[in-house]
Amino acid sequence: MKTDDLIKALAADAKSVEQPIARTLAVAVGIGALLSLAAFLATLGMRADFAQAASTSIRFLFKFVVTLSLAVPAFLLVRGLSRPDFKLDKRLWWLALGPVLLIGGIALEMISVPADAWQARMIGHNSFYCMVTIPLLSLAPFAAILYALKCGAPANPAIAGAVGGILSAAIAATLYASHCADDSPLFVMAWYPFGFALMAALGAMIGARFLRW
Repeated sequence: MKTDDLIKALAADAKSVEQPIARTLAVAVGIGALLSLAAFLATLGMRADFAQAASTSIRFLFKFVVTLSLAVPAFLLVRGLSRPDFKLDKRLWWLALGPVLLIGGIALEMISVPADAWQARMIGHNSFYCMVTIPLLSLAPFAAILYALKCGAPANPAIAGAVGGILSAAIAATLYASHCADDSPLFVMAWYPFGFALMAALGAMIGARFLRW
């Protein structure tokens, strides 16, 4: 059977397959996120002034806007990519929402903060810690997402794996943001993307082999 014929055959069974795969993925993401949360609380925990920062600092809250604006589109894309008949078209651009919001936040930061303070805010106090922690906290959700994708039939294994890596990094970054004392959008722009790029590359590389059918 040709690959196109196999895809059509699988797509024809969409009604019976769609809900189980979507449910499997949702459960896998939930379990992976809980495992990552448990590791986070056991090792790092939320910053001491979390409640105060959440109620008074727009910059602190904006970090979660950025990470969640990546997590939600990535989840929707992964759910679609788990099916053989899913067409990406322009939907991959959903992942641009987070970066666009971050660019807007950076512009406002640069307007409101003197230019001689930009570098200090970008470097922050925990840059290396940020680059290491986000990938480590991504591992549990990443493994769970790959397992769920394996239960489906992705037509684009490398892309599915890469988006799965982005989703896992978004979950990890959301957790890390509650611990990190560096709230400037400049810091987020400079250091958070490392974890996303690493997990996306790892997902593409593993997905191309592990998710192939």
